Order: sequence, then C-alpha cells, then structure tokens
Amino acid sequence: MIPVTGSQYQIGAGSYSAVVTELGAGLRELTHGGEHVIAGYQPDELPPGGSGQLLAPWPNRIDGGRYSVAGVDYQLDLSEPAAGNAIHGLTRWMSWAAVRHDAETVLLRTSVLGRTGYPFCLEIDAEYQLSQAHGLQVSITARNTGSRRAPYGTGSHPYLAAGTPTVDECTLSLPATRWLPADERGIPLGEARDVAGTDLDFRTARKLGDVRLDHALTGLTRDGRGRSWARLGIGHGQIALWAGQGYRWLQVFTGDTLDADHRRRALAVEPMTCPPNAFATGTDLIMLDPGSGVTHVWGIEVTSA
Repeated sequence: MIPVTGSQYQIGAGSYSAVVTELGAGLRELTHGGEHVIAGYQPDELPPGGSGQLLAPWPNRIDGGRYSVAGVDYQLDLSEPAAGNAIHGLTRWMSWAAVRHDAETVLLRTSVLGRTGYPFCLEIDAEYQLSQAHGLQVSITARNTGSRRAPYGTGSHPYLAAGTPTVDECTLSLPATRWLPADERGIPLGEARDVAGTDLDFRTARKLGDVRLDHALTGLTRDGRGRSWARLGIGHGQIALWAGQGYRWLQVFTGDTLDADHRRRALAVEPMTCPPNAFATGTDLIMLDPGSGVTHVWGIEVTSA
C-alpha cells in the first residue's frame, strides 16, 4: 500500500534523523536524540497547516490569484477559496522524483510545465542534508527551462516543535526589524513598519506568552556568514532556524487559527524570498531568464541555550 504522501526518504547523521516525502518534497519529520524538532505527521496524512511543505514558485498568498508579467494578465486557481487567494505555490501537491538518496542526503526534483495561470517552465531541485555537527541544511534550486522570463519565489513551512503543550512558555528571538501589516485575508496593507514598541519585537529573546503571530517580517539582521537566525527556547536548549542570503522574509505563525489538535502546539518559522502578494506587487520578486537558475539555502539545528 502506498501512503498518501508517497515514497518516504529517511536520512540520518549522528543524533539527527529526518524523513522527506515524495509528495511535495516535504519535510515530514525531523528529530534530534529521538525528540521531535519539528511538528511532524504520519505518512498517510496530508500535511496539517502546511507542515513542512516546500512552497514554490511562490510562497504565501497572491490576492485573487491575479498578476501580470510583461503586460500580460494571468489568473491562478484560488487554492485558498474562502479568502479568494492563490496560496503557497504549485509544487507542494506534486510528485517529486528522487535523483540521489544516501545515508545523509536526499535530492528530489520536479518540473513545472504549463500550469493554469503559470505558463512558465521550471525545473526545481530540493536537497535535504543532515550532519551531526550542523543539523539540517536545505538547498532549493530553480532553473528556467522555458523560453520566457518566469516570476519566481520560494519558501518553506516548518513548525518548530515546542515539546510542551503550547508554545506560550517558550522563549523566542527573531532577527527582524520590520513587520508587514496585512488584512484579514493575509494581503499586505502598505509598507513594512518598524517592530520597535510592538508585540512583534523579538530582537531580544523573551517569552512568547499569549502573543498571536501570523506576520511577515523583514529587515533581517545577519551573521558573518550571511545567515539570519530565529531561535525557539525549549527547556535547556534551543531550536535554531537559519535563513541564508536571498531569504529576505520570515513568516511567523503561532497557529491560532488551526484546529484544536495543532493550535499553538508549535511555531511556524517560514523562510521566504519574497513577501505575500509579491507576484502582484513585484516586491523582492525574482525574474528568472531562460536558461538561468537560482539557489536558496536554509537550515535547522539544535543548540544549547
């Protein structure tokens, strides 16, 4: 019997173990020392709340599914019908083929060809690699195999597992200096604003408490290697998610709108190359020329506090 998420690709290194699925090249499970690092799900279960999904060729939402490229208007299917949006791209429900799978690494590939509302051609690779020293590294590469410029953005949707009944008692630090106001449909309203003086300012680690988050954050500070770090404090340790160059946004979501089994049980920290509605606004949108490609890299590791 084939599970609904297709083939399961397990990798491991030292204390780390992960499972990646054929469906969507999703990260279904990540553990460290036998403890869950992300909120996972079962092989025969669709990812709840987008858990662990790879988002391409756009992350987040497109208002009404409408956008224009070179003066031509396009209409995407509304995959978030209640809000009237196209959400989280096309590839998360597609089958991905294994190109390479060994003990520590799996590389999956898919092609986007002539989809409704997206008449462009992309080949996308998703490589998941574990190491004992540095945990998980995820590399996403998109190549334009078509004859016209293609709009592109990507993101990923892991939920960092608190290991507690809720995330309320966890500490959180985020490297963001600005936040993007949005309406009730998740569509941006104006320009990004300073986080100073708001509940969204987690530049200094503090307890999450009852703060409700479902916000796109930007103005990310980076270390000497160009990485931005978000850290969720759990007990005597931290789950640290880093976003490499090109990931200019983090969508952070406490899961308050999820069902009771998942509400505030884990914290989604989603590295994104562009904000919501970027196909319509052009903000941080990548335009891939025919024959060109781009790679983005992010990762997760467990550290001491």
